[in-house]
Amino acid sequence: MSESSRLQGKAVFVSGAGRGFGAAIAGAMAREGANLAIHYNTSALGAENVAKSIRSLGCQAITLQGDITKWSEVKKLADQAFDHFGRLDVLVNNVGDMASEQKSWREMTEDAIDHVLAVDIKGTMLMTHEFGSRMLDQKGGGVIVNIGSRVVVAGSPRAPQYAAGKYGIIGLTKSYARAFAPTVRVNAYGPGFIETERLLSRQEWKSGRREEILANTPLKHIPQPDEAVGPVIFLASDESRHITGGFLISDGGLSMVGA
Repeated sequence: MSESSRLQGKAVFVSGAGRGFGAAIAGAMAREGANLAIHYNTSALGAENVAKSIRSLGCQAITLQGDITKWSEVKKLADQAFDHFGRLDVLVNNVGDMASEQKSWREMTEDAIDHVLAVDIKGTMLMTHEFGSRMLDQKGGGVIVNIGSRVVVAGSPRAPQYAAGKYGIIGLTKSYARAFAPTVRVNAYGPGFIETERLLSRQEWKSGRREEILANTPLKHIPQPDEAVGPVIFLASDESRHITGGFLISDGGLSMVGA
């Protein structure tokens, strides 16, 4: 039984849903009544565990593996998802690389730049392009939510390529929002720090960075993954039906911006 029904019966694809924030998004979608395609690249066990939890709610769930930086694999993922459900109502592009192992801009390498930009920009673009074009051809269109970051407001002196990648997501979000209108809506969501396992494992987070962020956050709270999914549900549902090409920041006031 779902807790509410904003996505009742909708077919939803969440990329990178085998762990972390993606897993939390998938679970929240199921609690709203959605059927899920759980994508992963390397987290097979995690993806299957997420799928099992979704099935326990009475919703359908399949797991799909693929590298989103390769167009051939993106096409295969789209084929599998559309063939299984008959249509796809919502795509959440959650996969991203924040270069979490990099402690300083001085450690940046050409490989690190290439990987982050390939995942964050190329991967998100391929997914948006391939899935969105198919949504255009189905009755009722669809919705795409791209997961960005509040890093676009302040930048990242630690990993400039990460900020560049997330800036790119805003550009492609706006571009495809115009290209796909009025049939498919495309928006971006920019969360702040979320205490995922990956963040909690970072040495800088354990040695003062968390306290620094809390001190500068007006709402004095850093959310767990389950606490940060609300805006994704909002952007995926009909509650946001007059929003496209938007960028919604949710970071406790850390990155207040002007109009």
